[in-house]
Amino acid sequence: MKIEFFKHNIGKKEIARVNKALRSLFLTTGPETGRFEEKLSDYLGVRNSVGVYSCTSGLFLSLKALEIGEGDEVITTPFTFVATSNSALYCGAKIVFVDVEAESGNMDLSLLEHRITDRTKVIMPVHLYGNMCNIKTIKEIAGKAGLNIVEDSAHCIEGEFDGIKPGQLSDAACFSFYATKNITSGEGGAIAVNDDELADRLKVLRLHGMDKSALTRYTEQFAVYDVPVLGYKFNMFDIQAALLIPQLERIEKVWLKKRQIFEEYKKYLDNIEEIQFHSPAKNIKPAYHLLTIRVDPAIRDGLMDYLYRKGIGVALHYKPVHLMKYYRDTFGYKDGDFPVAEYLSRSSLTLPFYSKLKKKQIHYIIKTLKQGLFELKAGSLKS
Repeated sequence: MKIEFFKHNIGKKEIARVNKALRSLFLTTGPETGRFEEKLSDYLGVRNSVGVYSCTSGLFLSLKALEIGEGDEVITTPFTFVATSNSALYCGAKIVFVDVEAESGNMDLSLLEHRITDRTKVIMPVHLYGNMCNIKTIKEIAGKAGLNIVEDSAHCIEGEFDGIKPGQLSDAACFSFYATKNITSGEGGAIAVNDDELADRLKVLRLHGMDKSALTRYTEQFAVYDVPVLGYKFNMFDIQAALLIPQLERIEKVWLKKRQIFEEYKKYLDNIEEIQFHSPAKNIKPAYHLLTIRVDPAIRDGLMDYLYRKGIGVALHYKPVHLMKYYRDTFGYKDGDFPVAEYLSRSSLTLPFYSKLKKKQIHYIIKTLKQGLFELKAGSLKS
């Protein structure tokens, strides 16, 4: 049996909406982008959403809009995709890493205050695998120190902590609509913002620093645009928005399906001694983005290879950022700097997890995983 690591949910409604957008006047940032931004704001319970080309560009623009630059420090976690910390480096800021909790993989907030200095400007938590950090505690710490919060919510569009959604307590929350995300436009992103002035600034920054968009120039009385600030080319366009709107409209229905799949996995794997699930806080609504388990690091690579040879797509989330060659060479990071993140990286294995997975496929994955563990234990496979 061949089981892909991921399959998207793009169907007839998305194709029809894109077809309509392609036949309309606007292909770039136009009416569909505006409609998507309104729907996303309503879903998240925030005042504004700003569509951008990717989550990476969203993180970068959020930091630039908050005037983060040379000499400033941004605190985040090393156990994430490299784009999180890269976005701060693009601004000229210094990255300060905080190790993670062994149970959840999210930032260890007991260590956070010790990493704050008089140069710290932003805390950038990552809601790993779709499980929200304790945003209330982060808000308290940030408030005492006078810091901004930019959430990396690439995995967490459906997530909540104590009923709080991404973007509701922070200055900005950035989302990804990359090909493997819960809703996707291939490439795409958005920033959720409650502050109207910050949202306006982001809209100017995402499009060259121009004070009038193509839509504004077309629909309002003619006026020559100006460029009051140095901006970038990171705007969402209407074809992306057309793909996203139908997916956003049924996002909770798909979430329920993924919850069922998660529970099916957990029912059969939870009692296996060699397998551990990440354990986020009890008072969250998980986004169910990735299903990542932990096994003994001594057998992890052998098990991944075994599953792959049996036709099952698997992945690693993540190699710690501080151990990437660029970060080692540039900043002098080394093994042992953030031991929990490093251990989780050596032990983590991500299984197929998407709404189109059939029960027989899930059971094949479970059966194959058990067989691989048995063979590795018996020594008939190389670890």
